[in-house]
Amino acid sequence: MTGILAFDTSNYTTSAAFLDASTGRGANVSRLLPVEAGKLGLRQSDAVFAHVKALPEIVGELTGRPEYGKPEVYAASVSPRAVEGSYMPCFLVGEGSAREMASAHHAPFYAFSHQQGHIAAAVYSAGRPELLRAPFLAWHLSGGTTELLFVQPDRELIVREEIIGGTTDISAGQLIDRAGVLMGLGFPAGKALAAIAAAEPGSNAYPVRCTDSRFSLSGMENRVRDMHTAGRPDHEIANFVLNTILSAIERATKQALLRYPGVPVLCSGGVASNERIRRCMAERFDAAFARPELSTDNAMGIAVLATIKLEGKLPEWTLV
Repeated sequence: MTGILAFDTSNYTTSAAFLDASTGRGANVSRLLPVEAGKLGLRQSDAVFAHVKALPEIVGELTGRPEYGKPEVYAASVSPRAVEGSYMPCFLVGEGSAREMASAHHAPFYAFSHQQGHIAAAVYSAGRPELLRAPFLAWHLSGGTTELLFVQPDRELIVREEIIGGTTDISAGQLIDRAGVLMGLGFPAGKALAAIAAAEPGSNAYPVRCTDSRFSLSGMENRVRDMHTAGRPDHEIANFVLNTILSAIERATKQALLRYPGVPVLCSGGVASNERIRRCMAERFDAAFARPELSTDNAMGIAVLATIKLEGKLPEWTLV
């Protein structure tokens, strides 16, 4: 067994994963960073401090399991995207920890981007390793990102992404969280808002303008505020938010497929764990999705990428 220990210290989640590179068996342990009630996030300095506190406990929980041996390879997400100048201080916590462990044990260390990790986690938890052999479209739908990517295999990077669509301002996750805070929900608000919408489903939405697979959601935040001020019920607001987001990503995907006909569609990120979005995108585009527990920020995708780097080939297994 070649054990890989990987870290992802994103803006809202501390996570570590252990993966057996030969079988695809492993586990991911994640912890949301604490956000004060009524707030919409954390300053980077606070996020870094929270990661420094949480990571040792998470690693201890993960590596203390008797079924896992000693890690032989270490990896981490070191930036939001795999492009020059992409930077966020919170990733330094996971990167620094992984580099120190690798150095102390004279072991390899591999660096990847947070976005690459999301794609790999989605590909391998969906049981679709063949996606990495040819171009495909990938949505990264999360609290801070709503990007439609054209993804191609790359010998050095493993996956090379080009942003071809998505929002021009706030992300789908930001719209959900801002609506949720208005409604008195906790942060992040995705699960609670989805439950409210599912309890009393509705079809109300706004046809956001979408051109060349790009759209704006900032105006929808103003509409949500107006609905809340007017006393509209929570289920109406929740359905409006989810249906509007779904309509926008559906139209953006359709426009992208006119440019890249026949390519598969993959969805990753925390917002992509929403059941309504999963159902509709699967029905319309046969989209593949990460398992819900690996849709949110996780280190397992980083461990998968390290396996590929280590072995020099794509594993054929599905994450177990």
